[in-house]
Amino acid sequence: MKKTILALLIISSSAAFSQPVLKTPAPSPLQTVTQAFGLGDLKVEYSRPSMKGRVVFGELVPFTGIWRTGANQATKLTVADDIKLNGTALAAGTYAIYTMPSATEWTVMIYKDLTLGGNVADYKTENELMRFKIRPSTMNDKMETFTIAFNDVTSTSCKMDLMWENTRVSIPVTTDIDGKIVKNIETIMNADKRPYFAAASYYYDNGKDMNKALEWVNKAVADNPDAYYMSHVKAKIQMKMGDNKGALATATASLAKAKEQKDDHYTQLNEKLIADLSKK
Repeated sequence: MKKTILALLIISSSAAFSQPVLKTPAPSPLQTVTQAFGLGDLKVEYSRPSMKGRVVFGELVPFTGIWRTGANQATKLTVADDIKLNGTALAAGTYAIYTMPSATEWTVMIYKDLTLGGNVADYKTENELMRFKIRPSTMNDKMETFTIAFNDVTSTSCKMDLMWENTRVSIPVTTDIDGKIVKNIETIMNADKRPYFAAASYYYDNGKDMNKALEWVNKAVADNPDAYYMSHVKAKIQMKMGDNKGALATATASLAKAKEQKDDHYTQLNEKLIADLSKK
């Protein structure tokens, strides 16, 4: 009898452990957004609630308190290099983003205690690194699911957009990388193997010393005489310095080599550059 009972218990236990697991979609799925920016990355981790026929701001998200800026846990922002949010410096690290929405103005808080999560009842202002106000804008089309995206991305600026329902809040993000890059260029240029072309391109793109840019691109072209893309940049530097005759000769040579290599992109770039020079 005891053996029978023991056998039944073993069978029941095995059946319990072999029960299939029912997997269903999360009501507010997690999303991670990573954006290369400046000399590092920006990363946001957040949960995305949906409207589901509800009025969001003023009802689902009240205008009377702190919001974890998403669902479940607080939204996290990780920055790999120092940046500025709305003009205020933020060092590299991981932070929580909390907000206080209203119809005409949002307060955004960057919080250093990541253990708080979604428990805003225990929010402490002494754990804030910064807070600032942003005026929301109205979107023409409704955003069903809460979305955070990085838009209008340049080498030194972008916008972190919080979007839901008809509301968009754009947080300006900037980074000062110019000083770091110039210092790095100066250091590297003292080494034996020097990235002349990369340094010349950066100086041209950012409007720095064109004499230095021309010096470096000349050395790059001398080391790589068949590199028509380097000659193209040299022609642009010459044009920027007012040497249109020299720029035309360089662009013409670059065009010929691009055609030899059947590179349609640089063929078109050189043709446009030559056309612009012909108007001068």
